[in-house]
Amino acid sequence: MNYYNEYDPVAAERLRLLIDAGLIPMGIVDTRSILDVRPQDLRGFTQCHFFAGIAGWPLALRLAGLPDDLPLWTGSPPCQPFSVAGAGLGARDSRHLAPALLDLIAECRPPMLFGEQVAAAVKKDHWLDALLIELEEEGYACAAHVLPAAGVGAPHKRDRLFFAAFRLDDTE
Repeated sequence: MNYYNEYDPVAAERLRLLIDAGLIPMGIVDTRSILDVRPQDLRGFTQCHFFAGIAGWPLALRLAGLPDDLPLWTGSPPCQPFSVAGAGLGARDSRHLAPALLDLIAECRPPMLFGEQVAAAVKKDHWLDALLIELEEEGYACAAHVLPAAGVGAPHKRDRLFFAAFRLDDTE
């Protein structure tokens, strides 16, 4: 069973419809803020998708041929704090929720993580450096790369920062 965390009620309803249609793995949709999610809430779930939106990560994982029961987490924290179109507050923005995700990761220690962010986060407040350092301190090997949407057939550039982390001490 998968866990989908999505604060926006419209996106959460779309997640439920995608689950019902069998387009994404079966799961529970939790509409609480990630700030209210506790490690014990995540016990028993195979995959956890934070900031799930309209299920981009679960769909991408399926398209990549990864099994629905592969233990992993995804998280694409809100981009507004780091977007060039935003107010430019970076880590000082109340929507900077990556620290909440990192706290859950430190407690639950999922074997694999995937996520994305706006490419501008590479420079703003050293977001990427801080993320990778914290994950490495938790025992993960990490990688990141900026990829354009045009690289997968979209009619625009729209660079996105993708990151992955794998727990080095995974003995389960």
